[in-house]
Amino acid sequence: APQVHKGAKEHFKYALIKTLDIDPTSGADFIADICNKNDSIIEDNSFDVVICTEVLEHTLNPFKAVQEIYRILKPNGIAVVSVPFNFRIHGPLPDCWRFTEHGLRALFSEFTDLNIEYIETPNRFLMPIHYTLTAKKPELKL
Repeated sequence: APQVHKGAKEHFKYALIKTLDIDPTSGADFIADICNKNDSIIEDNSFDVVICTEVLEHTLNPFKAVQEIYRILKPNGIAVVSVPFNFRIHGPLPDCWRFTEHGLRALFSEFTDLNIEYIETPNRFLMPIHYTLTAKKPELKL
């Protein structure tokens, strides 16, 4: 069954929010696969901030998903991302990946000012529950 969620919109009352979802019944502003280059519906350098929470583990190609985030961010735009690590398989399916700090650094290698934080699992060294990161798209080079 599809997972029903409100998304992040309700937490950002003073910003213009646009949403993207692969589910055509979601009511999102953009219906698209984040793993594709969706330049017919979202222009390059469109957003100051892209928030991508608990999504990358559900993509079939997280490298392409991060490329799309990079493409739609404005220069100096910020990506805010969270991913599980020590967490059960969950919906909406497919649930394909778990990322380590090293994997996140590889995924976000084109970004600058990468800041990765984690919540450690009690009594399980090097087995974090969850990672969050922020990263900045660098200014365009002329």
